Amino acid sequence: MRRMKLFAILLAALSLAGSNAAGQQKNVSLVVPFAPGGGHDSMARILSGPLSAELGQTVIVDNKPGANGMVGADYTVRAKPDGMTILFASPAEIVIAPTVYKTMRYDPFKDLMPVTLAGTTPIAIVANPALGVHTFAELIAKAKSEKDGLAYGTPGEGSSQHLAGAWLSQLTGAKFVHVPYKGAGPATNDVVAGHTPLAIVGMAPVLPFIRSGKLIAVAVTSHERVMWAKDVPTVAEQPGMAGFEAWHWEGVMVPKGTPPEIVQKLQAAFSAVLQKPDVRAQLQELGVDPVGNSTAEFTAFLAADRDRFAKMFTYTGLQPE
Repeated sequence: MRRMKLFAILLAALSLAGSNAAGQQKNVSLVVPFAPGGGHDSMARILSGPLSAELGQTVIVDNKPGANGMVGADYTVRAKPDGMTILFASPAEIVIAPTVYKTMRYDPFKDLMPVTLAGTTPIAIVANPALGVHTFAELIAKAKSEKDGLAYGTPGEGSSQHLAGAWLSQLTGAKFVHVPYKGAGPATNDVVAGHTPLAIVGMAPVLPFIRSGKLIAVAVTSHERVMWAKDVPTVAEQPGMAGFEAWHWEGVMVPKGTPPEIVQKLQAAFSAVLQKPDVRAQLQELGVDPVGNSTAEFTAFLAADRDRFAKMFTYTGLQPE
């Protein structure tokens, strides 16, 4: 009888210890380096639930906007390399910043490890209906007719959207004035409200407003028209604009030193979630093409994209800051 009581006490103690350990289990932090409401944030929130189920741990979206994505990236770089802090990366803080800024607090190619490319999306040029432009030719004519040019909002200084606007200005001779925001969501909201006439942002945050008529889709910057907006022309279709191409992407990265088995586990989890039909449908509704490639493929993609944006930067006439 005494042995049975001792055994029962031992089982209770082990059960309590297990429940305490479970209660202390950390959540996985999916760091979005932009404000809520943009395409990055929306995609992260779609993925967080299925990822939680796939990993067996709660995944929370942690918005850390600022410095065009570099605040969130720097936060991730300094996190413990245990797979519990994941950067939902963008071109801005990974492949563009090293060209745009002379000094950075981190080296994205040394301090972060690629996991997988989660998705890609074209960049859209959208206008408030009150601006009175519906075509690319009308947009350029309007910008040239304005003494001070036309203001356009983007997710931030040195973003892929900013570079696309600067390149557009350089090629057409029209004056476009950059207005940086802390994310595509705030930039889009200001155009919808009429505070800024234009936005150059990823397709995800503006697609609902295009469909409702609150924004005019002037053009997309992908090489070909996109399947969910086939009536919207590309910039490359316009006279003298052949070869103009810019896009936005969403990638998964972790701090340097994260064990290979954890990187592999995360890659497999993201890839599996991105293949789910319901997830793919939600992302495509946002204007995002899901990917989920291998770590090696994403690593090669980043190197090529860094070179592409460095070349684009030279077209803009901007100087490193």
